[in-house]
Amino acid sequence: MTEREKMIAGLPYDPGDPELRDGRARAVGLTIRINQEPDRDTRRALVNDLIQAADGEAVVMPGFFCDYGFNIHMGRSGFVNANCVFLDCAEIIIGDHFQCGPGVQLLTPEHPLDAIERRGLETARTIRIGDDVWIGGGAIVLAGVTVGDRAVIGAGAVVTRDVPADVVVAGNPARMIKQIGPA
Repeated sequence: MTEREKMIAGLPYDPGDPELRDGRARAVGLTIRINQEPDRDTRRALVNDLIQAADGEAVVMPGFFCDYGFNIHMGRSGFVNANCVFLDCAEIIIGDHFQCGPGVQLLTPEHPLDAIERRGLETARTIRIGDDVWIGGGAIVLAGVTVGDRAVIGAGAVVTRDVPADVVVAGNPARMIKQIGPA
């Protein structure tokens, strides 16, 4: 099993593996181009080279950074505002009509607590975001979290556990503050 296959499977992997280094280098090159491109249509084409967008219509504003890009799957009509970081060592699966405020971080990697282990290995867990989700500016969603359809994550929230559909969560750690749809 390759290090990339281990990474995607959620197993401990070596991020220094040449294939993974090459993948990150490709993503850095594309994100630099995306972040410097003033033309909306050209920027959208570059985004579609980087991530998997269902309809090719994802809008990613400049200041975007990701580890690989190939692990980001965005549904139709997604919008990612400026200065967002999507660390996609595991898959980041985003539903349709996603709205993402500025400075949002989606972080799939995890590191061992033991300092010696941390020198060479890491793991990652998938983040899943449902349809019609809105994530407010500066929010952070951690590895392994699932966000239900139509949920709203308040600005600055730190989401450490799953979020049900049709609720608003906020705070650090994020907690439900309001039901906004059917229970």
